[in-house]
Parts: sequence; structure tokens; C-alpha cells
Amino acid sequence: MGILPHRDNMLLLDDARHEDGIAIGHYTVRGDEFFLQGHFPDNPIVPGVILCEILAQSACVLMQDALGEGKLPVYTGLNNVRFRSPVKPGDTVEAQCRIKRAKHPFYFAEGTITVDGRLCVSAEFSFAITEA
Repeated sequence: MGILPHRDNMLLLDDARHEDGIAIGHYTVRGDEFFLQGHFPDNPIVPGVILCEILAQSACVLMQDALGEGKLPVYTGLNNVRFRSPVKPGDTVEAQCRIKRAKHPFYFAEGTITVDGRLCVSAEFSFAITEA
């Protein structure tokens, strides 16, 4: 919460850290999240866009120095996104991301989401650090 501006229902990380240039974030899907209410009745699956948001939020720990007061990270692109396995209530996702290149205020990253070692999402993405 000291790095990300997200709150309430859109803060999608339970914890995040960085090790050797890799961001590692975790989120346990409780089952009562707003995005599961209609996606899908009797068979809830975390929407892909939410999984992509978890990737982006995880990557922000790598740029915490650039995310000071009055700064806001915003998506600028998603490329080569692949959804390989569904994420369901009770799953704990692990996001791993790295910055491939940066030219402030733009950052280009790649990442994966796994559950218990099972690859669920892989993606390349970019974002910019803007004034809030």
C-alpha cells in the first residue's frame, strides 16, 4: 500500500517484493470478489483482465522509486497475452515480472502468473508513470 495507489476492491496483491530484478506478488482469490459475481454463475473464474492487472501491480514494486507522491502508473499496452489455465476461488496466484527496458516515463515488462507451479498467464506489457 506504500507503493500502489490502488485501494478497496482494486488492490489485488496480498504481498509483493523484488529479488534480483524480479517482482514477485501473491494474491489469494477468496471467492467473494466483485469480478466473480457474474463470471460465471456456478463456475467462477477470475477474468483475464484482472489477472493482467495483478501482473501490472506486481511490476510496480520494481519502480517504487519512480512512484512517489502525485505519481500514477497507467497501462499503455498489452502484447502476446496468453491465458493457459483458469484461476478459481481458493487459488493463490504468484505473479513474476521483470522490466525488459525503460525510458522514463515508459516501462516495458514481461511476466507470468502461476498457481502451484501451473502456468496460467504469460504476457508482455507496458505502462507509463504519469502525474496523478
